Amino acid sequence: MIKTDWVEKEIANAAGKVGKDEKSDEPHAKSARYDEQSQRILVELDNGCLFAFPAKHVQGLENASPDELSDIELLGGGYALHWPRVNADIRIEGAMSGIFGSRKWMMRLAAREAGSRSSATKTTSSRENGKKGGRPRKAA
Repeated sequence: MIKTDWVEKEIANAAGKVGKDEKSDEPHAKSARYDEQSQRILVELDNGCLFAFPAKHVQGLENASPDELSDIELLGGGYALHWPRVNADIRIEGAMSGIFGSRKWMMRLAAREAGSRSSATKTTSSRENGKKGGRPRKAA
């Protein structure tokens, strides 16, 4: 989970840039909500686009209930989302780039996703192992 104080500092820095620049290329949220049917967080951006991502991919939200997921706050003028009941945060820019947590979290997420995919090679290998009596036992 991303620490709230770190996120708030980053948001303050980003907000300071926007204040000086008046125009920012970094998108920010106008609103955010949890869609229980699709189990996704839906974010309406200031440019009129709608962005969605799976709630379970965000570090800190993987075990959150629908009620906890529905309680979303916008931080720093919409540059980050905060779930106060589970103390989880995510920057909009990071979410749009596919970054849903720490480096370690992202590595675990990628490994989990890769392991759940099937392919012709995996199917053939599994069948061959089955003919041989299954997966070989580990040596003691």
